[in-house]
Amino acid sequence: MLNLWHVAAFLAVVETGSFHEASRRLGVAQPTVSLHVRSLEEALGATLIVRGRARSIPSIDGCRFLPYARSLMAVAERARLTIAGRDVGIGASSNIGIYLLQPHLKRIAELEGGRVRFELGIGPNPDIVAKLEAGEIDIAVLEWWDDRPGFVARRWRRERLVIIVSPDHAWAGRAGVTVEELATQPLLGGEPGTGTGTLLRRALGDAAGLLRVDRALGSTEAVKHAVRAGLGVSLVAESSVAEEVRHGTLAAVCLDGVTLEKDLQVVLPAALPDSSAPARIAGLLLA
Repeated sequence: MLNLWHVAAFLAVVETGSFHEASRRLGVAQPTVSLHVRSLEEALGATLIVRGRARSIPSIDGCRFLPYARSLMAVAERARLTIAGRDVGIGASSNIGIYLLQPHLKRIAELEGGRVRFELGIGPNPDIVAKLEAGEIDIAVLEWWDDRPGFVARRWRRERLVIIVSPDHAWAGRAGVTVEELATQPLLGGEPGTGTGTLLRRALGDAAGLLRVDRALGSTEAVKHAVRAGLGVSLVAESSVAEEVRHGTLAAVCLDGVTLEKDLQVVLPAALPDSSAPARIAGLLLA
């Protein structure tokens, strides 16, 4: 069984580069830090720190253990704050966290009257799922969810996908285009792991094979800039381009005869009691 004090000592040495500085950070004697790190190494059966006169650095095994050490400490802090009922960690996939969630959190904060503090983390959908599974966040708001056991998922809202083009594109001003037309254009991909590819295969069947992503740009913002520059077209959440379409810097069209919609999900651990702060906040978000 790993001891969190030992893990904290290891992290302090790695982050300060010195057993002496680690002892100052932790407020304990230097021999105590050395003992904690040595005990952790014995528990794991590996040397984690390469001791040096000028600087101590993580070994190869120490580098492998480092992300787990940070996750362990994050989960411990998450547990402390959750039990205290003062803090709720919310993770949101990038498009949701950037374009949709903020007004809802403001409304919930007003309803809560300062009783609970939110910590919002935004990242790729797979990263947020991993944080939820690791216990680093209490609630996840996701673009896709695979119904893994131990969690409860509820539909938050339905989000329509649209094709975006530059204002001077031949499709600008049209209501819709066919799949065959879409297949003739360079299709720009955004953030991976959003589930858009799965949605297209489900909605279009074999016709989805006509579409080829020309390049993946890593984020919706990068996609919007590339489309404005005339580098291609893209399929994005309607809410993520509402402002640009309203101001005419992008145009949005639909795919003829096809309804492309994602069910955005609020997910939290199934074991949470209804009286817990995360369950209460999730309920307010879903209301």
